[in-house]
Amino acid sequence: MTIRQTFAIDDQEFRGKRVLVTGGTKGAGEAIVRRLAAAGARVATTARSPDAGSPAELFVQADVATLDGAANVAAATIDGLGGIDIVIHSVGGSKSPGGGFAALSDRIWQDELNLNLLAAVRLDRLLVPEMIKQGSGAIVHVSSIQRRLPLHESTIAYAAAKAALSTYSKALSKELGPKGIRVNAVAPGWIHTTASEAMVKRLAAHAGSDEETARQGIMDALGGIPIGRPAWPQEVAELVAFVVSDRASAIHGAEYVIDGGTIPTV
Repeated sequence: MTIRQTFAIDDQEFRGKRVLVTGGTKGAGEAIVRRLAAAGARVATTARSPDAGSPAELFVQADVATLDGAANVAAATIDGLGGIDIVIHSVGGSKSPGGGFAALSDRIWQDELNLNLLAAVRLDRLLVPEMIKQGSGAIVHVSSIQRRLPLHESTIAYAAAKAALSTYSKALSKELGPKGIRVNAVAPGWIHTTASEAMVKRLAAHAGSDEETARQGIMDALGGIPIGRPAWPQEVAELVAFVVSDRASAIHGAEYVIDGGTIPTV
């Protein structure tokens, strides 16, 4: 399966904008970094693994799921870019084993909350004061449709953390809107990434089945995807680019779903 879409990019749209994208070396995060850099933004990104050729201007190797990691990223971003205009919390994921709620230890729960909720909370706490000083900014929290369609077999903790992230994002928007800072969320469904394929492998191993059976099991649990495929990372990046752009200057406190029609209700 290969992506067919091509998108025209205005290479001046984000000229001079200082952007942080967390988790920007793989999947949707990497696509977001490439999209905004191509549009003229000065982009910083971060990941736990070493930089493998990101187009970002600044790379910080750190684990934003930890207090120290978040602090290091915030300080390096402000120092390296001279401030911050846009923050996109793309980092996230799940390493929970299959087996439902009983398979989730306290350690797994804490790890999922640290990565999928508290990383964003901590970085916002460190970076938002800079935005308040300048009276402008845009924040996007990348949530998930699993906050509404949790997969009980494999991602309970992840789904719960993303539900909390969406609620936190809405609350933050009410506080920051009057201060000139827009806050929105983007909720993808299944994205075709290496991480999603790794989850397929874990589920297959746990069930003693093959990957195609595990993949179909995820599709069945989601209720199917009407367009017949997962979203591509580049498609998620296009949505994020729109939400943080001046074209969306009246969009605030919203959550945009990009799931190929997976959620079956209004």
